[in-house]
Amino acid sequence: MPDESSERAAFTYDPVTVDGKTAVVVGGTSGIGRAIALAFAEEGANVVPTSRTEERVAATAEEVRERGSEALEVTCDVTDRDSLESLADATIDRFGGVDVVVNSSSAIARSSVSEVTDEEWEHVLDVQLTGTHRTVQTFVTRTDVESVVNIASLSSVLGIDELAAYSSAKGGIDGYTHAAAKDLGPEVRVNAVRPGFIATAQTADAYAEDTHRYERVTERAPSGRIGRPEDVAGAVVYLASDAASYVTGETITVDGGFTPSAF
Repeated sequence: MPDESSERAAFTYDPVTVDGKTAVVVGGTSGIGRAIALAFAEEGANVVPTSRTEERVAATAEEVRERGSEALEVTCDVTDRDSLESLADATIDRFGGVDVVVNSSSAIARSSVSEVTDEEWEHVLDVQLTGTHRTVQTFVTRTDVESVVNIASLSSVLGIDELAAYSSAKGGIDGYTHAAAKDLGPEVRVNAVRPGFIATAQTADAYAEDTHRYERVTERAPSGRIGRPEDVAGAVVYLASDAASYVTGETITVDGGFTPSAF
């Protein structure tokens, strides 16, 4: 049997770092996606923060550069496969390859089951679920991507009013993450992060102090506060790093302890 000293000598540890990696953050110019893009920049990655809006892409890319990292400005629409292929090719041309892809594109329709229209339903699923699949399929067939991180949602496991289409799409992302991890391993790791109640520009009014949702979340969650986009970004950086090399097909919930706290 090996002695204790030889076991210590054989021990290796992969640090939580994305330094030198190239990360494409789809939907990476606002809210949680922007926080993820900037977190990658802080950790030394090359970052491609992309969305449909040229102004937001340029602004976020500049913020990446201010943090000392390289950025590429490319707009992208996840409902358009040609757009995704152009994004992949442009990233390869600039950085030589792609290490990480984050799917953070969002579309929402605040309609109940009885009121959501076919058009709303189809749009939300096209962006959130089919868009995630288009992105993954494009990058795994055109690049050497090693890690995919999908942004899921607590709405897929908890009933939240007037989010029928959104909750269904996010539930699909849970299943897709499992299936993609199985199909694409061992070359590609596929994981997800499930944010809880996160204050962004889109949700600021809903989670403002003294609102019903603010009180419910802060009373139930052991953390005692609403989440920040940066809270989600930390989990994404971990899953993208080599420290998570044995993690695939998993979803990390980032909700301040809301889910397991029954009362």
